[in-house]
Amino acid sequence: MNYAGKKLRIVNVMEGLAEGLSQFCGPTRVALIYAERPDDPLRICDPAHLLDGHEPRLRELYLESNTWRECDLSLEEMRFFGDIVPEKDLGLSGVISYGGRSGAIFYQIWFVDHHPDLCSTGPIERWLEHAVCLLSHDFVTEDAFYTGSSRYVLREYATYAVRDYILDALNLLIGWDMPFHVTDVLNSILGLSKMTEEGALPEGILAIADMETLDGLEFLIRLPKLERPNLGNLKHVRKLLTAVHDKELMLVSDGRDVVGIVPFVRDIPAIIADFRKNYGFVSVGKQRVCSFSDGKFYATNREPHLVELEELLLEKDLDEDTRYALFGVVMTIVRQAIHNRHGAAIVLDLNYPVIPISGQRAETPIELTNAQNLKLACALSKLDGAIHIGADLKLYAFSCLLDGLAAPNEDRSRGARYNSALRFTAQHPEVIVITVSADRPVSVFQEGVDLTRKYFQEDVTANEIFRESKTLEEWLSE
Repeated sequence: MNYAGKKLRIVNVMEGLAEGLSQFCGPTRVALIYAERPDDPLRICDPAHLLDGHEPRLRELYLESNTWRECDLSLEEMRFFGDIVPEKDLGLSGVISYGGRSGAIFYQIWFVDHHPDLCSTGPIERWLEHAVCLLSHDFVTEDAFYTGSSRYVLREYATYAVRDYILDALNLLIGWDMPFHVTDVLNSILGLSKMTEEGALPEGILAIADMETLDGLEFLIRLPKLERPNLGNLKHVRKLLTAVHDKELMLVSDGRDVVGIVPFVRDIPAIIADFRKNYGFVSVGKQRVCSFSDGKFYATNREPHLVELEELLLEKDLDEDTRYALFGVVMTIVRQAIHNRHGAAIVLDLNYPVIPISGQRAETPIELTNAQNLKLACALSKLDGAIHIGADLKLYAFSCLLDGLAAPNEDRSRGARYNSALRFTAQHPEVIVITVSADRPVSVFQEGVDLTRKYFQEDVTANEIFRESKTLEEWLSE
C-alpha cells in the first residue's frame, strides 16, 4: 500500500474519533503519533494543535530516549492485526492518551482532549483502544477491499465504549463469567430513559447484578420466579420504577428479569442506573461511568465547571476573597439555571463604575452576599435578557439587552443569546458574559471570543490532516 493510501486510513479513523467523541464529550480534538515499522521515524498528525505546549515532554519521551522502541513481543508474534500490545496514558495535562503495538503498526498512540466535566475517562480509553485496532486492521487491508467503514464505526461507538468499560469494571469485581449481556442492559436503560408514565419521565434507581449479589440483599418484596417481568418489557419496568422514585428504595434485576425491590445500597458490584426524569447516570458500584439523556449516553457529569471563568478572574486585579465570592455567585446562578432547564445570561462587569446597560435597573443595587438576594438573582435570571453584576458583588439590573456591532465569528445556529454575548463583549473588553442554554454547555465570553470553544477547530478538513502529517522531529523543530 502506498503512503497516500495509509494517510487516507489515518484520516478516516481520526475523523471518526473526532465526530464520535464530540457527540459524547463535547467538541474534541484528536492527534496521533505513530511509527509503522520498528526502524521508522515517528510521525505526528495533529491538525487541531492539541499537543501544542507539550513539546518538552514529547521530546523527552521520543527523541531523547529510545524506550518507546522497546517491545517484549516480536512483529512475528504480533502478526495478526488483532494482537495488540497496549500502551497506556502518557499523563499529559489536559490530554487523554492511549495506544498500542501490532504487527501492522509497530507503535501508535492516540490523543484527545481531557474535558474537565467527565464522569470517567474509562469509556474514552476504550474508544481509543478500538481506534488502535481499527487502524491496524485498515493498514493490512488491500486497496480493493478497503471500505473506509472505520470512520462510521468510531462515530457511533458511544454505547459500545460504555459497554466495554463496564465489562472491564465488572470483570474486576465478579470475574469473567458474566451472567447477563451488558449491551442488552444498556439498551434497556436508554429505552426506559425516554419512556413516560402518566406524562412523567422515569425517576428512581435500577440496579442490575448477578444472582449471588442479589441473594445477599435484604428484599422488601421479591417477585415469584415465573412472574418476574423481563427487563426488555420496558413499559412494565417503567411502571415498577414509579414505586422507587424516592431514592430510598431501588428496583433490582438479574440482567434478564426484574427480581424485586430492596433498600437503596450503592456499594454493590452492580450496574446502577439512576433515573432523574430528563437525565440520569450509569455507575458501576460507586464509580460513575457516564450520564444519559434523550436516549443517548454522554461523558458529562452535568456539572458546570467554568474553568475559563476561573482563569479569567485570576488574571484580573481582584483580591482573593472577591474573586472567590464572584465565582461562587456565578456558579450558583448557573447551576440553578441548569437544574431548572432554562437559559440565562450573566454580565460580570469588572469596570468601575459599572457601564450602563439597557434593562430593568434596581433602585438600589442588590447585595448578592445575602443568601436571599442571591436566590432572587437566580429567579431573575429566568427572564429574557441578562442580569448585570458588578465586581462589588451587587446586582445592578436584569432583563438587560446586549447589543453591539456584528462580530465575524458569530454562529447563527446558536441563537440570539450566544451571538449577543459575542457582540457585547467585543465592544466592552472589561466585561465577561456567561451564557447558559437549556440544551448546550455553558459558554464564557470575553472580547468577542467564546473561550469555551476557542481551542477547537471544527472545520479541520481531510486535506488539512494530510498536510499536517510530518515526522515528530520536524514538528518539534518548528
